[in-house]
Amino acid sequence: MIDLLSGIFFKISLLVFVAGLLYRLVMYVRGLDWKLERVAYAHAGKDGVIGAAWSIFKWLVPFGTHGWRKQGFTTIAFFLFHIGVVLCPLFLAGHMVFMKEALGFSFPSLPVGVGDLFAVCGFVGGILLLLRRITLPQVRFFTDWKDLAILGLCLVTLASGLLSRFQLGPYDFMLGLHMLSGELILILAPFTKLSHMALFFASRAQLGIDFAVKRGGATRGPAFPW
Repeated sequence: MIDLLSGIFFKISLLVFVAGLLYRLVMYVRGLDWKLERVAYAHAGKDGVIGAAWSIFKWLVPFGTHGWRKQGFTTIAFFLFHIGVVLCPLFLAGHMVFMKEALGFSFPSLPVGVGDLFAVCGFVGGILLLLRRITLPQVRFFTDWKDLAILGLCLVTLASGLLSRFQLGPYDFMLGLHMLSGELILILAPFTKLSHMALFFASRAQLGIDFAVKRGGATRGPAFPW
């Protein structure tokens, strides 16, 4: 099973992940209205690029926006969670060894202790987000079983990775569960809310361009409403 998960299953899941998210991005851009968006964006290209970059940057910085600052608990939980689910898959030392063997290349790896800390941060942040979805009425109202299932799958991936890393429990089972759940995330990403891995940048860029080009951005300067 581990041979299958580290071989053909991984390559299939990675192909679905990359091709699916590229398709979602293309369809997002194609869905923009020519009169309302694309013409205005093309007319003020420089201002638009600056606005898009500024919007993305501000939302990637903890407490960098009014929205983040108004929801301190959510901000902390969100960034803790994403530290684990974004940085660990891309830069964890063990993942980079696997990536090198499977694909022939890898990214620079985090120090082992830092990677462990990030994984723990991700798990803690995921638990906090789960509690938020369950306990806050205004969030629970918009939460369905698919949201909980996706979050649960991410938590299983983080937990099984930590357990296999420290060899707590049956190692082969934990490693296999970690690989299987991680590859399920790759496969499901283009078809679920996990697609925000790519669409976040598209939507934030669009809003940044809107405020830089169409809503008085040329006279507002850096005073964006976030």
